Amino acid sequence: MVRVSGLASGMDIDELVKSMMQAARVPMDKLTQKKTYSEWQRDDYRSMNTALLELDTLIRDGIGKQASFIKKTVTVSNPNALSIKNVNSTSDFSGTIIVKNLATAATMQSNGETAISDPTAKLLAADSTEEIIKIQSINKDGVLGKEIEVKITADDTLDSIIQKINSTTDVTAFYDKNTQRMSFTAKYSGNVKDKENNVEIKLSSTGSFVSTTLKMDADNVTAKDASRGTTGEDAKVVYNGLEINRNSNTFTLNGAEFTLKDAKPSETITFSSKADVDAILDTVTKFVEKYNELIEKIKGKTSETKYRSFAPLTAEQRKGLSEDEIKLWEEKAKSGTLKNDSTLKSLLTTMRSSLYTSVSKLNGVNSLSKLGITTTSNYLDGGKLTIDEDKLRAAISEDPNAIYDLFMKEDSKKDGSETGEMGLARRLRANLKASMATITEQAGKAGSLNNNFTIGKSLNSLETRISAFEAKLTKLETRYYNQFTAMEKAIQRANSQSASLMQYFS
Repeated sequence: MVRVSGLASGMDIDELVKSMMQAARVPMDKLTQKKTYSEWQRDDYRSMNTALLELDTLIRDGIGKQASFIKKTVTVSNPNALSIKNVNSTSDFSGTIIVKNLATAATMQSNGETAISDPTAKLLAADSTEEIIKIQSINKDGVLGKEIEVKITADDTLDSIIQKINSTTDVTAFYDKNTQRMSFTAKYSGNVKDKENNVEIKLSSTGSFVSTTLKMDADNVTAKDASRGTTGEDAKVVYNGLEINRNSNTFTLNGAEFTLKDAKPSETITFSSKADVDAILDTVTKFVEKYNELIEKIKGKTSETKYRSFAPLTAEQRKGLSEDEIKLWEEKAKSGTLKNDSTLKSLLTTMRSSLYTSVSKLNGVNSLSKLGITTTSNYLDGGKLTIDEDKLRAAISEDPNAIYDLFMKEDSKKDGSETGEMGLARRLRANLKASMATITEQAGKAGSLNNNFTIGKSLNSLETRISAFEAKLTKLETRYYNQFTAMEKAIQRANSQSASLMQYFS
């Protein structure tokens, strides 16, 4: 459509239409501002859900794990010969151990220089048939494992074959270019349990590759008899007076992992454990700090001032402001999106109740106060926690498992119905999950479709209304221009008639 400017009337038609449309756009601007505000509110809800999830995850991976409370420091009289760490023992342990013999792995070496001088050269001639190396070795269970085949193709070099052997079998192969000799070592130490001639490594091939090219014996016992191999040996220790054998230098006894470093058959090594107070204290402290962060965030957002006179800026309003002015305006416009939110305020109440109510059917440590954890004296803190470190350290030293029970005790029915019997962390996680579910219904989460949550449905509705209003405004603007165009044409005709009359009378 061709629009006629005010050539005949002398009026600025574009400016007049723009001014008239400004008034007509007021309802449209309100819809756009409402949409922007809803998006801010949605994002703030999601940010709050992220904070709830962070606390929930910290509880799950921290005070919610028994492993966090069985951390121990272990003292060993000779750490150069033996190291011990706790794996899953819930009680302290102590005793003596004599390291009589370390576990060793079976080995075997070639009986002379191999027929290979260049490990990067292809092994087979172009017209040669493929060969297969067959390898058996002691496995992690201490028995001779099943036979594994390694195929030699026309493209293989010794280097590539060694790589295949090392990646697919339970032996480690090595070639020394200086001596042109091969060696094979079992990946698992110890003496084979089935006692089949004490063989821990067996080698063969479909052709003569193993015996002729690599110059290897058929097994490690044969190699040992010829002084070019060894058999595997078990570790032998005397643990609290009892002599025991293990096929590895690292093994677990009564929930503790022992690592043998050096044989000391004439030395009695003593060891003892106690709770790792610092590590457990750190776990509890991190929980308290994260809980306090969440309290502060919820309290801050639900009590934030709402500036009703600061609505989201329209595109037209932004044009007249600097970046700093826009930033300052939006700080106030975004404030109060979650003011007095019922879900969050209710969560504050339920979390306080969950943590401050003692756990029934627990003797001894049945409340946070028994650990030296209490609320701050300032009521404006909203129920933040504070720690008496000396009292908490004493409780950890006395019985760290009692602290785990305080946090994670299950109710007798194991269905969450007996909340009074539930550990404090279990209650708190239940509170968090319920609130996260409610907030997700309200604001969805990243990737959610708008029609799956309340604010999203409202945004869809606003989008529809905005689209309809834009179409309405386009029609209105067209009508204004049509009217002014008609006026301009009428003025032009009048001017033309006037000019004709003046010409006639002159």
